[in-house]
Amino acid sequence: MHLLALAIAPVFLIILYIYYNDKYDKEPKLLLFYSFLLGAIVSILVTTILYVISDYTIPIAIAGNTSVLQLFIKAFFIVALIEEFSKYIIVRYFAQPNKAFNEQFDGIVYAVMVSMGFAATENIMYVLQGGIETALLRAFTAVPAHATFAVLMGYFMGKAKFSNNRMILNLLGLLLAILFHGAYDFFLFLEFIPGIWIGAFISLFIGLLLSRKAIKKHSNNSRFKDSSTI
Repeated sequence: MHLLALAIAPVFLIILYIYYNDKYDKEPKLLLFYSFLLGAIVSILVTTILYVISDYTIPIAIAGNTSVLQLFIKAFFIVALIEEFSKYIIVRYFAQPNKAFNEQFDGIVYAVMVSMGFAATENIMYVLQGGIETALLRAFTAVPAHATFAVLMGYFMGKAKFSNNRMILNLLGLLLAILFHGAYDFFLFLEFIPGIWIGAFISLFIGLLLSRKAIKKHSNNSRFKDSSTI
């Protein structure tokens, strides 16, 4: 039971952080729960199905793990693309059309909820296998990484909801999440190059800085900011 608690603790700390920063128009708790649940179940199922399909459709010549090129393809075009797409479709077709999605900051909120649902399921599986050390390591790496990918995606999906360029901005959010996710994984996959793993933490650090700016910008530009002070 303690491993389960360690696995989900960082997930809910991030959720509380985002919920706290949604200062001017809180989202319905039930809708947030549904978003989390869809991320935890549907997004994982979609990811699993797409991984199976990729195993049968990607040529063996580029699907291995023995060269930098193969690992680059795996990081960006398999892992990052599949996982971020599985989260994106839930935000795009479940959360974004909802009337409660009524300001740009909501893109960040719902993207993080879906992503934390995904991260919760993934983290539980890894932690139950790897134990306390895995739980502590992932609490400061993989879980916040998923959150940063979500914030960057949600920033543009929030802008897209209220723009005439909805498709372009939505896809830009997806692309940015894929780029940061792919970069993070790529450096970790290059285990045969000593010290290259530091690149993953540099990309995570940059993602965290950009995420903080994105949260602050959407919060400051909230359409409900002035009315909340009346």
